[in-house]
Amino acid sequence: MKRWRETFRISQIEIAQKMKVSSSVISDYESGRRKSPGARFIKKFVNSLIEVDLERGREVLPSLLRIILGGSKLYEAVIDMREFLKPIPIGDFCNRIKAELVVSAGAESTLIFGYTVVDSIKLVLEVPSYEYIRLYGATTQRAAIFTRVTLGRSPMVAIKAMQAGMGGLRPALVVMHGPTRTDRLAEIIAKKEGIPLAISRASSVEELLELLKKIK
Repeated sequence: MKRWRETFRISQIEIAQKMKVSSSVISDYESGRRKSPGARFIKKFVNSLIEVDLERGREVLPSLLRIILGGSKLYEAVIDMREFLKPIPIGDFCNRIKAELVVSAGAESTLIFGYTVVDSIKLVLEVPSYEYIRLYGATTQRAAIFTRVTLGRSPMVAIKAMQAGMGGLRPALVVMHGPTRTDRLAEIIAKKEGIPLAISRASSVEELLELLKKIK
């Protein structure tokens, strides 16, 4: 715990306040005066580290993301990647990022636990397909959000290829940002693979990222 707290450059008092516990509790765990904390406490601790870093403007998370993603090409293709503190239904998620579900498969109530935003052109042209699995982060129950999309065919073809090489792994939701309408083939692939597909009407990538940042 101490190592991660210091990695995030957070004091015992600050993390304790965020977790709503006494700073002596944090001190006791770090010094070994208390037995190892349980899974629920660790989860709360990790979520609090992330919350504080987000409030500070993401001082530490980007560097950790680079370590997780490994190769520079993949890192350059990923614009943002995050797990939610609480899962959110797909329908609610789409509403909050100004997205319209064009292929829903009755998935509005399905919960997602995070998202990955990628530059679709860099991903398709520069990143080897065997590295795609790193895009899923901690769970596949997440939204894969593709920016710089014209019609949406290439991202859906890439996801279909990704499934073939990864034993059927797929995102819980695909969101396209950029097109005014989706390619017919993209819709066919989404329906055939059972993947909800949405188009975000956010005015820019910057607005999309701001909307995502507001989701806790």
